[in-house]
Amino acid sequence: MRRGRVKRRRAGAAASAILLAASLSMPAQAQADAATCRSVTIPVKLAGLLPQTVHGRLCEPPQGARTVQVLVPGATYNSVYWDPAITPETRSFRLAMNKAGHATLAIDRLGTGAGSKPPSALLTAFTGADVVHQVVQTIRRGELGSRFDKVILGGHSLGSAIAVLEAGTYHDVDGVLITGLAHRINPPGALTVLGSFIPVALDPVLSRLGLDPTYLTTQPGTRYAAFHAPGPAVPEMTAYDEATKDVVAPGELLDAAALATVLPYSLKITVPVLVVLGGGDGGLCGPLATDCTSSAGLLRSEAPYYSAAAKLRTYVLPGYGHSINYAPNAPDYHRAVTQWADTMGLSR
Repeated sequence: MRRGRVKRRRAGAAASAILLAASLSMPAQAQADAATCRSVTIPVKLAGLLPQTVHGRLCEPPQGARTVQVLVPGATYNSVYWDPAITPETRSFRLAMNKAGHATLAIDRLGTGAGSKPPSALLTAFTGADVVHQVVQTIRRGELGSRFDKVILGGHSLGSAIAVLEAGTYHDVDGVLITGLAHRINPPGALTVLGSFIPVALDPVLSRLGLDPTYLTTQPGTRYAAFHAPGPAVPEMTAYDEATKDVVAPGELLDAAALATVLPYSLKITVPVLVVLGGGDGGLCGPLATDCTSSAGLLRSEAPYYSAAAKLRTYVLPGYGHSINYAPNAPDYHRAVTQWADTMGLSR
């Protein structure tokens, strides 16, 4: 909880104008958001041995829910990615899913947010998948106080790699939502993202938190080019993204790259899968990479990497880059997710 308070203070200091703007819209938002949210702490073991805790925020619609979405953020993001405070009626995936009748559990990957901070050398996408598996089992046992019939595992970028590994290994979820990840990388764009990373010790804000110095974060001022271009440059949004950014372990990035290009774990998924990309995701989209010109083009690109059991569906959100939850047209993607869940029987 202390780390969560630190992050909120940091966000307020770095982007006070943004939070003021958000506060001005809070009365209308409070009326629209009837979900009940609470913080949860889930005990897990890293690599089967080291006790750790995963922090998450469980939100349920007022009528309850039969389906819960477990949401895993990407590199240098934490659970805030799924529920940003800036224009949440547009950008909050959590809010959209709660309004659609799904519960959500947005978690912080180990090393980020309010959870445990192990040495970064212990963190990979594979250990992350095992941790998420333990979270899913905690939900299945009803240990968070609510019971659900269906579990959808959703990820963004690195979080999607973790979701693929979890679903392909443990087969304990009912559907998989993959955003910001595909099997064919666009090298020039990927280099822009990789070039934004610096050791956390060099960051003027995160360096004060006493983290293992081998964690990575993004250099100040690079997040728009790395994660949002060619979407509209909204200063308030990019400042908020900078103020709430987090860290990633180098091993997590290496695993995610290998998973996207070499390892066949997606072929092992036996439940429905939806893949969503921004049409301008420079790290993935291109003539010699993933076809992001349309949802049909994305389906052609990704279909060889999934079995028939995955009943693969795809959706391209036009005009935005990697971090599609921040897109001004994000509600279109939210609707695509709920329609997919309804069509696949994951909402009942």
